[in-house]
Amino acid sequence: MIRADAADLPDDGARKTPDRLRRRVSRLLSQLTARSDRLITEGLAQADARKWHYAVLASLQDFGPGSQATLSRRTGIYRSDMVGVLNELAEHDLVERAPDPDDQRRNIITISAKGRRQLRRLDKVLDTLHDELLAPLNPTERDQLVELLNRLLDHHAGTA
Repeated sequence: MIRADAADLPDDGARKTPDRLRRRVSRLLSQLTARSDRLITEGLAQADARKWHYAVLASLQDFGPGSQATLSRRTGIYRSDMVGVLNELAEHDLVERAPDPDDQRRNIITISAKGRRQLRRLDKVLDTLHDELLAPLNPTERDQLVELLNRLLDHHAGTA
């Protein structure tokens, strides 16, 4: 369960965060993001994975093979960081690299059978972590939250 930071609680256990701060969506999102990131990072580390591993494997599974540049666009991982992520995945035989038949300077990345198994395993890990993160919300509220967050992201990304 996610609890308030110790800094939010005085000795008597009462919240000391001003209401005006508790009503600021930007602050709430920022604080929840920090807690979510910590929970997900630690949970995936226990599964010997990182969030970028999951993003690349999910992209390859859902959209098929792609170049490093394509994967960078699909996942939001900087191109300069993508090589390192792919190296880690390749070291564990989770992806395969092959020269692009149309451009020998470029590699095409494909998820391997072992990568598909790892993705299913990570889906279960993330389901458990999200249940912990969203524990106070019922299934309908969780769906509404996801819908609202996607709407905001799409709007600000210009894809709405």
